[in-house]
Amino acid sequence: MKRVLVPLAEGFEELEAMAAIDVLKRAGIDVIVAGLPGTIVKGRSGVKVVTDKRVDEIDQKSLDGIVLPGGNPGYINLGKSKKIIEIINDLDKSKKMIAAICASPSILAKMGILDDKRATIYPGMERDVPRPRTANVVTDGHIITSQGPGTSIDFALEIVKMLLGSSQAEKVRSELVYR
Repeated sequence: MKRVLVPLAEGFEELEAMAAIDVLKRAGIDVIVAGLPGTIVKGRSGVKVVTDKRVDEIDQKSLDGIVLPGGNPGYINLGKSKKIIEIINDLDKSKKMIAAICASPSILAKMGILDDKRATIYPGMERDVPRPRTANVVTDGHIITSQGPGTSIDFALEIVKMLLGSSQAEKVRSELVYR
C-alpha cells in the first residue's frame, strides 16, 4: 500500500487539504495527516482539524510521497519547518512523488527542486517558480503542481494516477461523479 503524508500547518487551505485526503483514501492510499506544530491545526477559514500525528513524529523512510496544501499563511509555515524540508529533500533524492498546490510550489522553487521542472502555482505568483505554466495541474517527472482550491480534485486525481495508475484514478473519478 502506498503511503502519503499530508502535513497541515496553521493557515492551511481547507479545500485543498480535504480534497486530497479524501480522494487519496478513496483510492486506497494510506494517508497520514500530520499537524505542524501540534495535532489540532486551524485552517485559513478557521476550520480546526485533528491530525493523526505531529509532523515531528513522521518516519519519512516509510513514505511514498507528500502533498503540500496551500493557504496563507499555511504554505509559509510549511516552508519554515526543518522537518518538512528534510522530508521533501529525502523524497526528491529518491524521485518519490512530491505534490504541491496553490502557493506551496514556491516552497519547492526556493529549495531548487523546480529549477529544471515545469510547474504551475496560484495565479499571480508565477514569478515564484522558474518555469511557470498556466494549466490547472502540471506533472513533470515525480513533481505534481496545481493552482488552487478550484483545481483540488484534478490535483488529487493526478496524484492517484501517478501512484496507482490511470485505471484507479478513473475509477475514483467515476465514483465521485466528477467530469
